[in-house]
Amino acid sequence: MSDAPFPAPVFVLAGPRSYSSLAVGMIGQHPELFGVPELNLFQCLDMEEFNTGENPDGSSKSPFWKSMRHGLLRALAEVFSGEQTPESIRMAERWLRTRDQMTSAQVLQELAEAVAPRRIVEKSPGILRKAEFMNRMLAAAPNARFIHLVRSPIDQCKSAMAAKGGIGVLLSLNSVDHRDEEAQLEPQILWHDTQIQILRFLDQLPDEQFVTLKGEDLLNDTDATLKALCKWLEISDAPDAIEAMKHPEDSPFACMGPANAPLGNDVNFLNSPALREGKVKFSPLDAPLPWRDDQEHLHPRVTALAEALGY
Repeated sequence: MSDAPFPAPVFVLAGPRSYSSLAVGMIGQHPELFGVPELNLFQCLDMEEFNTGENPDGSSKSPFWKSMRHGLLRALAEVFSGEQTPESIRMAERWLRTRDQMTSAQVLQELAEAVAPRRIVEKSPGILRKAEFMNRMLAAAPNARFIHLVRSPIDQCKSAMAAKGGIGVLLSLNSVDHRDEEAQLEPQILWHDTQIQILRFLDQLPDEQFVTLKGEDLLNDTDATLKALCKWLEISDAPDAIEAMKHPEDSPFACMGPANAPLGNDVNFLNSPALREGKVKFSPLDAPLPWRDDQEHLHPRVTALAEALGY
């Protein structure tokens, strides 16, 4: 690794079910960029943590940690072997074991230098759980650009409730309303807390280092939205570059991986990665919540935050 700054990555910060897999897949297809799966690097201080799935105190990082490693394994296999096969995934495992004492920042740098001059585009929703993880990401790439990707709260919450394993995720992140005698699953808590966590992180950055992007705009006004993103990222907005970004299915990571690392991204995206342009309607903020039987509406704080984000 060199001491020179590596090409500035682009990190997409988004809660679950916010079109983030599609957004990274699209943006990462720009000829000057390189979209990767969810690396989950910054939940770890070093590769020993990443390899073992254990925190420094010996506790487990996540019951899903084995599959959360797939993204980095697939990225390493593709970048250093030019393919994703069971054999190249085993090579990636060996690559990681020999770097047991390297920090997550050093691994990001090695991967970024390998794909240079293209710039890495990545999202790992798990790092939004702790400010410590997000600050570790910033320390590793202080010149990175950040895209705050949002989706209308009612529609994002509906999608989270309907997604395979979504209810388990909501429960694990304590998205539960305890105000009544009987506790009730309430996904708007996670929507609100995720946006607040992102905004607090971005508040320490200069304005030119981050941008807010509504996922609905990406689908409803694709060409104009991508063109504006290119200008902000200071990369080509030529027609062929925009066209390439409209084909996330061309990414080597836009499919299921080999049997020893099949995931690395949302399984729905992996099974059907194409862009489907069209008018995406979103529920008005004053609509009754479809996941509740009591005709409740969004909490006033959620409504105010959604309005501040452009809804």
